[in-house]
Amino acid sequence: MSPVLRGPGRASHVVLGLCSYTHDSAAALLVDGALVGFVEEERLSQVKHTRAYPKQSIAWLLEEAGLTADQVSAVAYNFYGLRYLPPAVGALSLLAHPASSDRALPRAASFAKVAMRTVRRVRELGQRFPRARVRPLLHHDTHQMYAFAASGWSSAAVLVVDSLGEAQTTTIAAGRMLQPGRPDLQPVLALHDPASLGYAYGAVTEHLGWRRGDEEGTVMALAALGDPTRFRGLFERAIPITASGFALHPAFFAPRVLSSAFARLTPRFTAHTCPRRKPQEPITQVHQDLASALQERTEQVMMHLAKLAKVRTGERRLCVGGGVATNCVAIGKIIEEGVFEEVFVPPAPGDAGTAIGAAALAHLQMSPRPLSGIAGACYLGPSFDVHPLALTAWPQLTEHPVDGDVADFLAAQLAEGRIAGLFQGRVEAGPRALGNRSILASPLRAGVVARLNDTVKFREPFRPFAPMVLAERATDYFTLGQDAPFMSMASGVTELARKQIPAVVHANGTARMQTVTKDGNPFMHAVLTAFARRTGVPVLINTSLNVKGKPICGTPAMALDCLAQSGLDALLLEGRWITS
Repeated sequence: MSPVLRGPGRASHVVLGLCSYTHDSAAALLVDGALVGFVEEERLSQVKHTRAYPKQSIAWLLEEAGLTADQVSAVAYNFYGLRYLPPAVGALSLLAHPASSDRALPRAASFAKVAMRTVRRVRELGQRFPRARVRPLLHHDTHQMYAFAASGWSSAAVLVVDSLGEAQTTTIAAGRMLQPGRPDLQPVLALHDPASLGYAYGAVTEHLGWRRGDEEGTVMALAALGDPTRFRGLFERAIPITASGFALHPAFFAPRVLSSAFARLTPRFTAHTCPRRKPQEPITQVHQDLASALQERTEQVMMHLAKLAKVRTGERRLCVGGGVATNCVAIGKIIEEGVFEEVFVPPAPGDAGTAIGAAALAHLQMSPRPLSGIAGACYLGPSFDVHPLALTAWPQLTEHPVDGDVADFLAAQLAEGRIAGLFQGRVEAGPRALGNRSILASPLRAGVVARLNDTVKFREPFRPFAPMVLAERATDYFTLGQDAPFMSMASGVTELARKQIPAVVHANGTARMQTVTKDGNPFMHAVLTAFARRTGVPVLINTSLNVKGKPICGTPAMALDCLAQSGLDALLLEGRWITS
């Protein structure tokens, strides 16, 4: 972790990176190129996917660095408003197509409105930081920079796939480290809206009764229960693969209008599949099959894009960013195909992580100093180890003494079948709990998955749970063939895994694993080692410390609420063992 400034000392160059006003608000701070920290606002505000200005995140970062707002040199914003204008003008071409002519004017107006609104937001940021230079940046550039800088590699192909960044939806770049800490990205390929894989996946997610922009992972899990054959031909027509990438057929996916009042799917799509499912309606075979066909096509398109990145850049390694990079099954398929020697997905591949990318880009444009503290870093948010919290507000909770070594104590509790929350150290970056804000359980206990889904997480029974494993023992159980420290890749499993830990093997024969090293997370490495001594198995179930619909718990109060309101047996809160 980068050194933290304290007191009145002056830093020569302070850059605040922001993701704000859209969704997944977050902030990152660089001081003379060193990453002080990063945190998503939802971890402090308790509002999942909040679009609010990240006031609490910024306050924590400045306090952590011992700085004031007046000392910020630059504010880097992850969107460039004027780049929304070309799609606004281009939308008028839809007037020539009867099937989509009714979208022309609303599409044009919506892109123009967002352009002006983004420009206005940048101006507002300037008012908040009157001594700073505010730099709007292309959204995909910020994704690319974060994905490549976080890898720590000297060179790589960089693939970004999301729903929309201004006009871009898919980009490929060649990343090079010109000097230590001075990454450079050269564009190779760009696809523009309406060719958007994120738009398509979100549209079908919503059609199946889940929230787009939030529950695509549920659809990915549901896909394992279906048969893609039924709708394979439909998705081949709806999402055709082309020499330069892919497209969306307007007969099935309506041209985008930047307003929730306009449907993304056409009546023809519904006629060829099924009526839109309401959230509380039963899940039937047709829903499973539709999810399966969508997931299959997504994997095919992502594989095609990865091969394009290989051909266009000639690189041996691949970095993947953007919202679609959270599709761990697709990432796993790219790795298994062997197109690249190694694949990297940063811990926060979605929009929140662009706060780091924006800060890094702005710093490189304004300062000769190298970047540091970004590569391989995931524990970047606030810690609360010196902030004891009384249990007065939670009278139903009881604290118990912890005897002996804390890691060994926790391992013993898990081996005995308890499901425990873990709150320790700094908040993780990204959508996965990585051992600092986790719910842990033994994969050896019968019925543990059902209990976690039914009484702890309150979510769909088909949702799988991810395993965390000692990195040095990963090949005994998983076939991925590379490290997966950020739980972003689905791996095949060995026969030993099927025999010993079937609870973590999904219906499609994969598991979204996290490899744990002693350097990466010393405490969790110790817990896994102690659990292996007791059970012979160096694997634990790891899911995020939250319940469905709530963000991962970023503060002790949030963690105690989670314990009080769920079926957790206990919470290990900075070494304090608390039960309900």
